[in-house]
Amino acid sequence: MALPGTIAARAWRAPLRGIALALVLALLARFGSLEIGRLLVEGHASPVSPVLLGIVLGVLWRHFIGVGARTEVGVRWILGTLLGIGIALVGLRLTLPGLAGVGVIALPVVIACIGVAIAVSFSVGRLLGLPHGLSSLLAVGSAVCGCTAIVATAPAIRSRDIDTGTALACVVLIGSTGMLVYPWLASAIFGTQALPSGVFLGSAIHDTSQVIGASLIYAQQFHAPDAVAVASATKLLRNLSIIVLIPAFAWAAQARAVQAPQAAGAQTARRRAVVPGFVVAFVLLVIARAIGDRLVVGDAALAGTWATLLDAAQSTSELLLICGMTAVGLNLSLTQLGQVGVRPLFAAVAIAVATACCSLGLTYMLTTWVA
Repeated sequence: MALPGTIAARAWRAPLRGIALALVLALLARFGSLEIGRLLVEGHASPVSPVLLGIVLGVLWRHFIGVGARTEVGVRWILGTLLGIGIALVGLRLTLPGLAGVGVIALPVVIACIGVAIAVSFSVGRLLGLPHGLSSLLAVGSAVCGCTAIVATAPAIRSRDIDTGTALACVVLIGSTGMLVYPWLASAIFGTQALPSGVFLGSAIHDTSQVIGASLIYAQQFHAPDAVAVASATKLLRNLSIIVLIPAFAWAAQARAVQAPQAAGAQTARRRAVVPGFVVAFVLLVIARAIGDRLVVGDAALAGTWATLLDAAQSTSELLLICGMTAVGLNLSLTQLGQVGVRPLFAAVAIAVATACCSLGLTYMLTTWVA
């Protein structure tokens, strides 16, 4: 019989292989980005973001070399813990006046995009004959926070396993495509303006990790570091809407006709926390930033120490996010994504296009009006 200490040691060692792989690929991505910049545009920022390169390296590694079960444990730990810490630390970049400025534009954009995503999902779902449960999961996954929203909503509406898996695959595929394309679309429309670009990326891309990846790519490529904080704050507003939407979808599911026979085989997975822990930590760190800024007023020495801590937190956040986005690449299975049916994929594309158009149009109008 294994001793408790031995069991604990095994538990700590289990994720090390995946963590080491993601870290090595992330460092390789950072080095590769610097080398590409040195060779192609010496003296300027690299044309290839380390985040983008890390995602590509992760995808290629999984597809051509593979990720074993023991490595998968570490990859999941990074996605569930390390990436959340990196996202939470972004909260230290936001000041309360800055957050208020973001909210003036972000809040109406977020509300409109959620409404559009839900309306298009059910409309297109009816036209294509998709199951109501699948349409509901596509709606909440596209409107709120991607995979987290789907996993949290599926038990509430007694979704079938196949519908849950299909919705997850669609959100990962479409959101990952947006993560790689939308930064350049934002630059084409908003230039280097961090506020509208961050609001667009935070409101139009599905999953939190995808939003962070897109905003990092935009920030690194177009010299707009504040875009990460703006996109994170915008995504925070979307994440909080899940508190209202999950009960609403659950009530709607119960109010429908008697459950179909196949619902008996629906998953009974344990319900996850409605609001992810990193969202709570993000809010607390925004408050900590406001308190810290207030306390150091008039004290030059203390202000210098506080600025050093903020810089260290930002550097740590960037490293954790690069590592986390590399893990996102390691978690993307091209084979599984290729098995998604045409109709759900078409519906997911329609939702994404409608949401992006709504976000772009409304963000542009509000930015012009506020200016």
